[in-house]
Amino acid sequence: MSILERINCSADVKALSMDELNTLCREIRSFLIGSVSKTGGHLASNLGVVELTVAIHNVFDTEKDRLVFDVGHQCYVHKLLTGRREAFDTLRREGGLSGYPKPSESLSDAFIAGHASNSISVALGMARARTLAGADYSVVVLAGDGALTGGLAFEGLNNAGQSGEPIIIILNDNGMAIDSTVGSLSRILAYERTRPAYYELKKRYRKVMNRLPGGKAIYNYTRRIKNRLKRALLHSGIFEELGFRYLGPVDGHDVKKLSYMLKVARDYNEPVLLHVVTQKGRGYPYAERLPDEYHGVAPFDPSVGLSCSVGMCFSRAFGDALCRLAEENPKICAITAAMKSGTGLDRFAEAFRERYFDEGIAEGHCVAMAAGMAAQGFAPVFAVYSTFLQRGYDMLIHDVALMKLHVVFAVDRAGLVGGDGETHNGVFDVGYLTQIPHMTVYSPSSYRELADMLKAALDMDGPVAVRYPRGEEGAYSEGGAEPVKIVREGSDVTIVSYGIMINEALKAADLLKIKGVSAEVVKLGRLAPLETEEIRLSASKTKRLIIAEDCISPGCMGEKIAAGLNLSDVKLSLVNIGRRFTGAGTIAQQMKSCGIDAESIARRALELTGSFRTALPLQ
Repeated sequence: MSILERINCSADVKALSMDELNTLCREIRSFLIGSVSKTGGHLASNLGVVELTVAIHNVFDTEKDRLVFDVGHQCYVHKLLTGRREAFDTLRREGGLSGYPKPSESLSDAFIAGHASNSISVALGMARARTLAGADYSVVVLAGDGALTGGLAFEGLNNAGQSGEPIIIILNDNGMAIDSTVGSLSRILAYERTRPAYYELKKRYRKVMNRLPGGKAIYNYTRRIKNRLKRALLHSGIFEELGFRYLGPVDGHDVKKLSYMLKVARDYNEPVLLHVVTQKGRGYPYAERLPDEYHGVAPFDPSVGLSCSVGMCFSRAFGDALCRLAEENPKICAITAAMKSGTGLDRFAEAFRERYFDEGIAEGHCVAMAAGMAAQGFAPVFAVYSTFLQRGYDMLIHDVALMKLHVVFAVDRAGLVGGDGETHNGVFDVGYLTQIPHMTVYSPSSYRELADMLKAALDMDGPVAVRYPRGEEGAYSEGGAEPVKIVREGSDVTIVSYGIMINEALKAADLLKIKGVSAEVVKLGRLAPLETEEIRLSASKTKRLIIAEDCISPGCMGEKIAAGLNLSDVKLSLVNIGRRFTGAGTIAQQMKSCGIDAESIARRALELTGSFRTALPLQ
């Protein structure tokens, strides 16, 4: 039996010798490469935190102590150490393990963590609750992969540092720019500060001074002198100015030193920031060379690595279209929140370097910056995942829409997204974008439509969102930017849909045809401002109307269409996700479980036409 097979909780890790801990790290890396290559998931980030996570479990008890992740995709090692190894073949699959911390899975998962930059605020809340309850447990934050580039992280740092609450923030620095002052001189000082003899001497000195009359004042005075001298030489006082005791940088792949430093941080009993330097993709040469490409992977052969060929998808179609438009218009700029590859902006970043801006995990800032650029006559395009744009909602209203500024939002991953599940499904943007005054919202169903609608968006005035799904287009591949289009004529029922869901509507029409039901399929190309005349005419003809969407029910287009038409003689059925969060699975599985796939739409139509009793099975 391997060492990993014997590990089910923090106590099991604590029982190991240092040699066994190092062996455990090697086994974890081998397991991660083998498992994630079959299921897909976040690989490079987890390979980079193996020793760090093992050290955390060697010092803390995550069933009692609170470990808060930021960002959560670096939690795989933690899950392996807390009794979930045998379920790893279900990772990111329907009914299986989440790719992020999930308290309903384990007592060791302190808080859900699918988005970035909130961990310090959450941890401060836990620390203050601990104080109010008179409880005894440690609160630890593991932040990395750019989490501190988000504004909320700085709000948390500002308040946590001044609170005096014992809290440990582990900064997993895997190559991002943190502070220009962390250089060779500070590393030498950090080495001296992390030696046991130095720490013991400092602890004894503090105890002695606390016993002497006036000793505490002398200790505080000498400490201030030391800190001022250090800042004068190193200019590295940002965390200490915020109220944290700064420790590091520490080698993030040395379990022994990490374990020691975590004990030091815990014993200080005050706000501490431990700076740990790791290598993303550690231990797998392909991931070490290309950590960005191995950040999130589909299943692959670990012996040869990822395939170099990248197929067409909506993200790439957007990036290609934007490059073509930028060649003609020098005012077009592209903005991303640390998602260059994910949003398809790789080519743009190379071809138009001066007009490409990666602002880190700071969506609210990106929206406000785009507003500033638009106010000065440029044409900014902010490419962002639907679920992350939620964090810029106030800026959408206050900084963009109020002034009718021409900012284009390329809203990627709109709708259901598959394995990332409930934290990443883009099912809220239809409701929150279409309710904003002056906002135009397009929803292309094909690559050609995406290009045509992006061009239309850049040619008009005011704020515009172009929302499109993850992955590839379906059977529908026509172009155009029409607000409404009848894509199939019929006489018995009208099915209205938009985006990638138009393919489910067309499949449903095919299933209904087998049952002798003629379905008219109407496609919305523009969600706001909404045009309903063609829908009204079609529904008046068929007397039955289905509106199928991959978004939640509150604020959906079905509600808006029903309210606008007010056709009392038309039987109406709204097909959407409902008021719910949708877990992981393939997109097809998610659609089926939500009741928005082609067969579910067809069943609704058969119910409306009274043909349901003869309808089973549909195929």
